[in-house]
Amino acid sequence: MSKWLVACCLLLISGAAGASGYPALWDSRDSLMQAGLEKLLHGRGLWDAVAAGELAIVVVDITEPHHPRLATVNGDKMLYAASLPKIAILLGAFVEMENGHLKPDGQLWKDMHRMIRHSDNAAATRVLRAVGHDRLLQILQQPGLALYDPAHGGGLWVGKEYSSKGAYQRDPLHGISHGATAMQVARFYYLLETGRLVNASLTLQMKEILALPAIPHKFVKGLKTLPKARLYRKSGTWKDYHADSALVEEGENRYILVALARHKDAGKWLVDLALPLRDLVIQTAKD
Repeated sequence: MSKWLVACCLLLISGAAGASGYPALWDSRDSLMQAGLEKLLHGRGLWDAVAAGELAIVVVDITEPHHPRLATVNGDKMLYAASLPKIAILLGAFVEMENGHLKPDGQLWKDMHRMIRHSDNAAATRVLRAVGHDRLLQILQQPGLALYDPAHGGGLWVGKEYSSKGAYQRDPLHGISHGATAMQVARFYYLLETGRLVNASLTLQMKEILALPAIPHKFVKGLKTLPKARLYRKSGTWKDYHADSALVEEGENRYILVALARHKDAGKWLVDLALPLRDLVIQTAKD
C-alpha cells in the first residue's frame, strides 16, 4: 500500500479534528526546488515580472504530506485574483454545512458546481449570500485556518459579490475586493488534501466539486499531455489579471501549483509554465 493511500485511509478514519503534526508551508522551502524555479523564470524571461511584483508563484510537493517541499516567488504578494477566490466561497459553504447552519439542498449543490467548474458569477453570488458576507470573512480569518492573515501579507478575500454591485468590504491591507496570495491559495489546497478544512466526508465532496474543470485554459491546457493526472482546480481572469491554481494527483505524486499575474500575456505564461513547474516537482523529488 502506498504512503499516500495509507495517509488517506487514516484521514477517513480520524477526520479533520485528528489531523495534526503538519508543518507550516512557510517553513517548508526546498533549496533545490527553489533554485530550479528561479532558473526557470529567468530562462523564460519572466524575472522582470517577478521583480515588479506582477508575477507570484507557489509550487508545493505534498506527496509526503507531513514533509512538503515548497518553492515560491512573491508568495505573500496579494494581487487581484478575479474568480479564483470563489474557492473561499466554496469553503464558507462547506464550513456552514458542517456547522449545521446551511442546508445542503439540490440548488446549493448545483450552484457550487457551476461556481467552481464553470466560474458562473450568478451561482457564486447565490452561494455567497447563503453563507453571508460577514460570515465568510470571519471564516477566512478564524484561528486554525487564517487563510487571510495580515502577518503574511493578506490572503484569500471576498469583499464583493460577483455581480454589478460595488464592494461591501475591501481587504484591510490592500483594498482589494477579490484577492489572494499564492501562498494562501496553496495552503487552501494543502489543508484540503490533509483533511483540515472540514470533516473527511465533506472533504471528499469538496474535491468532487473542484474536479473536472470545464474551462480548458491556463494550467489545464498546459497539463493536457498528462491524461492520467487528476486536477482539482480554480482559475480567474479579468482584463490583464490572470490566476490559476490546482491540486494535482498524478500516480503517487501529489503537488500544488499556484500562479497570480498581472500582464496582458499572463494567460499564455500560465499555459507555458504548467508542465515545467510539474517537471520541477517530479525531477527534484528524485535528486
